[in-house]
Amino acid sequence: MSGTELKSGLLAALLADDGFRPEEPKTLEDTQLSPTLIESIILKLYLNIGSLSGRKTAEHICLPFGIVEGLLTSLRTRQLITHCGSAPLNDYTYTLTDQGRSRAQTYMHSCAYFGPAPVSLDDYITSVEAQSVRNETPKEEDLRRAFEGLSVEPGMFDRLGPAVNSGAGLFLYGAPGNGKTTLAKRITACYGQEIWIPRTVVEDGQYIKLFDAAFHETVDQQENSIIKNDNFDHRWIKIQRPTVVVGGELTMDSLEIRFDPINNICEAPLQMKSNCGSLLIDDFGRQRMQPQELLNRWIVPLENRVDYLALPNGKKIQVPFEQLIIFSTNLEPSDLTDDAFLRRIPYKIEIEDASQEEFHKLFQIFTKQFGCRYDEDSVTHLIDKHYTPTKRPLRRCQPRDLLTQIRNYCVYKGFPMEMRPEYFDLVVGSYFTVVAGND
Repeated sequence: MSGTELKSGLLAALLADDGFRPEEPKTLEDTQLSPTLIESIILKLYLNIGSLSGRKTAEHICLPFGIVEGLLTSLRTRQLITHCGSAPLNDYTYTLTDQGRSRAQTYMHSCAYFGPAPVSLDDYITSVEAQSVRNETPKEEDLRRAFEGLSVEPGMFDRLGPAVNSGAGLFLYGAPGNGKTTLAKRITACYGQEIWIPRTVVEDGQYIKLFDAAFHETVDQQENSIIKNDNFDHRWIKIQRPTVVVGGELTMDSLEIRFDPINNICEAPLQMKSNCGSLLIDDFGRQRMQPQELLNRWIVPLENRVDYLALPNGKKIQVPFEQLIIFSTNLEPSDLTDDAFLRRIPYKIEIEDASQEEFHKLFQIFTKQFGCRYDEDSVTHLIDKHYTPTKRPLRRCQPRDLLTQIRNYCVYKGFPMEMRPEYFDLVVGSYFTVVAGND
């Protein structure tokens, strides 16, 4: 972090105990936003809500009251808003005048956004540079902590560790059912700390919504504080480093800025939402788009760590491409793409089938979750009778799946949940008949 230079206009600081932290703007100039932009949000807010106090207005658009108060005074002087009552703390309730309503409707026609004030693209770019996963250097203990509760063979840590440290991307490949997706979802936790992201970014008058509750898990800013300290820019939100997971639904459209023509609001693409975290392309090779399409789209961003996106008005913008890209696939990486792309994904890690020792360990882990006693003889019986004779591979998902079927059988019969050889004989028939040994 110490080597990162912050641009002079950035509303953030690198604090020794908290890393990157966006400081609360003290003046209108600190916001890097024009008065007209903020005023348009206020007028659209009143058009949709009716009336609001000055402090509630500031709270809604996530700017300090000291900044908003001056804008409200200006709007009232120009007869766009008026007082319609008093409010606590020497405040007033404001509503639109007829002239203000006409102006607000014009703004709404141009763009219907009236949420938190946005952050400039320049400030967002600098925040990503300051919080990139490439600034982190996870050690083996960090990986072990992230994978706690999973059965990971010791050699896997030495293969994953350098890949995670590089932040350059990796392929996880191997037979289905061996935990590639589970491992990939845990990798982001190796980087540890939380990050700050803006709720919305603005560039050239275009609003780009970045925060997405489907991918971003918020963190209470006060949860670890003894003294209350909310002296930060509320246009930003603190989240866990994101892990964005996409599978067969991935299309080229989701990799571009998506524009809502009704509200004239944009949504950030998946790779932008995953900045400073991980982007997992699950079951790669089975998307509706051809693998080569995706690889061609990302070959330059992977090389230069920047992406180029088109705004609805045709302007091209440059944004950071700063995340760990993980491709999880059941196929050989060389069967999916050419050498030029494989060179840009320097780590290819095969997730192999479990050993008998690990298979037993997985049953030990899952029996605790199912609330029953682990029985070594029953697992040995399962392997000797149903795996060894047919050379059926030991897949890491199978202990959980088989125990689930045993539990369902016991619930149906009214029996206590337990591991017994005859129960395994019963459920194996229905489980492997469907998947034919290739779950």
